[in-house]
Amino acid sequence: MKMKYILKLTFCLFAALNITSCSDFLDVNNNPNAPVSENLSLGAKLSAALVSSVVQETGQLNQIGAFWGGYWGTTSEGINNFIDLKTYNGPAIRHQRDGIPVWETGYANLLYYQLIREEATAEGALFYSGVAKIMQGWHFMHLVDVYNNLPFDDALQGTVHPTPRYEEGRVVYEKSINLITEGIEDIKNAPAGTEAGADDVMFTGNKTRWVKFGNTVKLRALLRQSEVGDQGYITAEIGKIQAEGSGYLGAGASALVQPGYLTTAGKLNPFWENYYRTVQNVSTANHQDIRPTAFLINTYKQRNDPRLATLYVAVGTDYKGVLFGNPNAEPEYERANTSAFKGPNENGNAPAGLFKSATQASVLMGSFESLFLQAEAAQRGWITGSAKSLYESAIQESFKYLEVNTGAFAAYNAQPLVNFDNATNKIERIIEQKWLALNSISSLEAWSDYRRLGIPALPNSLDAPSPASFPLRFMYPESERQTNNEEASRHGSDDVTQAKVWWDK
Repeated sequence: MKMKYILKLTFCLFAALNITSCSDFLDVNNNPNAPVSENLSLGAKLSAALVSSVVQETGQLNQIGAFWGGYWGTTSEGINNFIDLKTYNGPAIRHQRDGIPVWETGYANLLYYQLIREEATAEGALFYSGVAKIMQGWHFMHLVDVYNNLPFDDALQGTVHPTPRYEEGRVVYEKSINLITEGIEDIKNAPAGTEAGADDVMFTGNKTRWVKFGNTVKLRALLRQSEVGDQGYITAEIGKIQAEGSGYLGAGASALVQPGYLTTAGKLNPFWENYYRTVQNVSTANHQDIRPTAFLINTYKQRNDPRLATLYVAVGTDYKGVLFGNPNAEPEYERANTSAFKGPNENGNAPAGLFKSATQASVLMGSFESLFLQAEAAQRGWITGSAKSLYESAIQESFKYLEVNTGAFAAYNAQPLVNFDNATNKIERIIEQKWLALNSISSLEAWSDYRRLGIPALPNSLDAPSPASFPLRFMYPESERQTNNEEASRHGSDDVTQAKVWWDK
């Protein structure tokens, strides 16, 4: 399917959804995009839904995680940019007009997959219903990671529940894991020849990859719960994954979405277009003013990390970061004195770490993340396999993605701050390297790992409400306060530094 068609479908869907209130997001029977739903094939819907999912992942969620997960700050010239994220301003973040609509976008995506499920069920298309269930589990758990309690059973049922009941985040996680398990079974039971082909813009109908992806998402969800003490549940769910037998995403098996990006306005890879260059090859405002934090730069430097040179542009012979939330426009942190993202324009027209080409695939989940998840699970004794081998494979996969010569791994891995055997706290060692690998790719996961484990020891925003405060979750948006206030008001205030999500202990 051509990129133009996919983007048109995505635009039509979300243009319709975004003019409605939050209760309307949960209202399938009174659906403003019904003409789109009725006239599109399952294949067309699936392509557009997957593109929408990865746009949220690499844009909205990655941006939040990059600031709150220790990766990004801004130049002195950009001191007034992203001020709500720098100051942890809960009311501004949930503002209906100028806020960050994770809730609205998340439920919009869930609704789209719900429409796919309903049509797939009517047509007996098990592959499509299975993919939709896995992706719904993905989005429900992301919403919990950002908001905590939220509607699950009462959601996506039309006018049956105009004020949907919120359920505890723990319960939503469990139901999401069950939904992914159902999706895996649907995919495995889909008759040969009924899979999606090119319309599946992530795995092109590869059933095994989809099952491995589902298992990996479940493993991520179980590791989120590592600190809450429910080992019996975790053991039982790991047992189900092992009994299913397909395993997890491994080396060379990233979940990449490639709908056929074009070097045309509005059809470029969205991460490239937002954070690097326009279609006219002009540096974007984000590229000019977003910079790596000094903490991130120093962490790479301490390990003589070769990824530093593929990610950022040197200032003279060195790399210079900024201070997150710095309210002072100091010359030291101006554009000319700090390291920008590196792309082909700064790399002799060769692909760089994050920015390879305007038509590069978008990352929903990297193989490196999957391998780090497996390394942590193995180190905890949850799964079989060598934690050391999985850890080392994860670093090598990160090197490959970030355009580092794999021959550099041996010397890198021999260093005391990298070598697995040398680590006294091996979970900490795994999470440190995972943090370096997820940088600006899947940053929401970095923020979640920090909330879960406190690794690495991130410096706070210099413009935080207090030195001890740190962002823990979003608060429910104004649209939800207006249409479902009794439920929303029971589950959080406006202070994003106070109430934790359920797995954050």
